[in-house]
Amino acid sequence: MPNITIFSGGSHQHLAKQIAEHLGLELGKVVTKKFSNQETCIEIGESVRGKDVYIIQSGCGQVNDNLMELFIMINACKTASASRVTAVIPCFPYARQDKRSKVRAPITAKLIANMLSVSGADHIITMDLHASQIQGFFDIPVDNLYAEPAVANWIKTNIPDWKNSIIVSPDAEGAKRVTCLADCLNVDFALIHKERNRDNEPDRMILVGDVKDRLAIMVDDMADTCSTICLAADKLLAAGSTKVYAVLTHGLFSGSAISRINETNFEAVVVTNTIPQEDKMNQCVKIQMIDISTILAEAIRRTHNEESISYLFNHFPY
Repeated sequence: MPNITIFSGGSHQHLAKQIAEHLGLELGKVVTKKFSNQETCIEIGESVRGKDVYIIQSGCGQVNDNLMELFIMINACKTASASRVTAVIPCFPYARQDKRSKVRAPITAKLIANMLSVSGADHIITMDLHASQIQGFFDIPVDNLYAEPAVANWIKTNIPDWKNSIIVSPDAEGAKRVTCLADCLNVDFALIHKERNRDNEPDRMILVGDVKDRLAIMVDDMADTCSTICLAADKLLAAGSTKVYAVLTHGLFSGSAISRINETNFEAVVVTNTIPQEDKMNQCVKIQMIDISTILAEAIRRTHNEESISYLFNHFPY
């Protein structure tokens, strides 16, 4: 693959190395440091003139610092005469702030979109946006990849009795996601309607669908404090489910999430590696990981070669 350079930000260097290995490339040289006043300083260590540049930075860890690092890296490459700069953001930050849910609330996802564009990004590659309308916040191309093919492959490979399963959405907003996966696996689906009394605290849950004597697989794009999926698991078991799995694209696992998972009767909580999960897996044996580096690597290859990436929406590249 000539005329291409891949850089990694500091948020998820292991994933960036995996992507580069799949493409048969070495990561580009970049030095990130901070001045004594905590301002971020970026030094691009090789020529990018006329290159197709991809910068991999996920929205996790020290989110604000990592975002600033991404903006500066994009701008540094653009002002160094890179032909095209693509930001590869496996987990898009601030995606839950996609609409004005209360008076005077900001639409921060739109602000992040504007800042990426102003910094000089020509293209965005991300995965399982929390709200699909975020793509419309950009005036540059956005490719929103899906973890569904990788999830379906994991289910078929790791759950022996998956044909007797039912795919469950822990909230009404995820209905489209679970119906697509249920159709792919040719199984039934159900959903849980939840009402919240304050942020991240579900107050009441209503199960819609028959899960009795079925293996329940909860599917969601993101889990933060895990209060929703843990309460939903208890609801499913009380309704007669034999086993409960949770499959999540972005496992944020903040606050007391790990202790909640340890105390809930999950067979497994499966997450992708859009966010580093090694520390969380050491704290909780129930957490398992799906590697999506092959999907991102193939998206980069197809983008660089100006090929369609729609193939990745329904197929998992081995």
